Amino acid sequence: MSTKSRAALLVEFNKPLIVDEIGLGDPQGEEVLVKLFATGVCHSQLHQIHNTIPGVRIPGIIGHEGTGVVIKVGSKVTHLKEGDHCMLTWVPRDAKEDSPAAPGTQFEWRGEQYPAGSCYTWAEHALINEQFVLPMPNDISTASTSIVGCATVTGVGAVMGTAQVQKGQSVAVIGVGGVGINVIAGAKIAGANPIIAVDLADDKLEFAKEFGATHTINASNTDAVKEIKALTNGGADFAFDAIGGPVTTPQSLAAVRSGRLGLDRGGVAVVVGIPQGEFTIPNFQFPFGEKSLIGSFGGSSHPEGNYPQYINWYQKGELPLDKMVTTTYTSLDDINEAVRALAAGEIRGRSIITFE
Repeated sequence: MSTKSRAALLVEFNKPLIVDEIGLGDPQGEEVLVKLFATGVCHSQLHQIHNTIPGVRIPGIIGHEGTGVVIKVGSKVTHLKEGDHCMLTWVPRDAKEDSPAAPGTQFEWRGEQYPAGSCYTWAEHALINEQFVLPMPNDISTASTSIVGCATVTGVGAVMGTAQVQKGQSVAVIGVGGVGINVIAGAKIAGANPIIAVDLADDKLEFAKEFGATHTINASNTDAVKEIKALTNGGADFAFDAIGGPVTTPQSLAAVRSGRLGLDRGGVAVVVGIPQGEFTIPNFQFPFGEKSLIGSFGGSSHPEGNYPQYINWYQKGELPLDKMVTTTYTSLDDINEAVRALAAGEIRGRSIITFE
């Protein structure tokens, strides 16, 4: 193996990660070798650590949003070159309907070879397929932009791509963590009004106002659905569930407006968070309300077209990524503390790890 690096390895479910040396080969064909600048710490990784989503490999390297600099490229890579700054993301760069899944790569650990999956960022270096690496300007923050590859594409993308929210439409966002504040920021860029933030923590609700929330509801001490309906004259045009829980998904559907027979469709509930557990649809939502319940996986985004737009909004001050990053760890050795703090609900926005 030509490159020695360190990675946070998931070796056993529900146990602390192991930070250890790994080996990576030279990039072949469509592979890219990246030295990481920073990585985001996403709730999806908690699901992987606890084995509550399918397809998690052990031992394995996780994480799926980050920034870095290209060290080497394989012979078939044409959109990147050595020295380019880049974003890493789990959303394929130019996947087409009939294209096969991009192959994963390998890493060496303690003398054995293991599959690395399609994208990973909880490592000082990453060897991944070109589909999950996009060029970015070399003159912008490599810390704040590390969350674009998941938090932003999932949140802002759900507003712009999946829901296609229009100016003046009403939006409610249930759960205002790292993804939820991106939904709110996207709704503000789209010109939505009102933008209602719903959470159980007052500090997160206050924080949501900094990204465009016009109203806040603490669901721990009031009926959130009733309050949303009161603020939107009967129900929101869109309600985004950024949690994906058995309580929040039915809430999002109940919170959107009913349609009018023969005149218009009802509102749309958009599930953004990874579902955990089964849920029950409230009575009479279908067919009478003519509402829609849809999923948004990666914000219906096309990275080559959408990611430059996110960066443009960031550069213009319309997408405040710097403000979204509320906790920064400066070493991969802090990974287990980062995981603990996220699981405990101590992270107000998004936390990242930077690599020196």
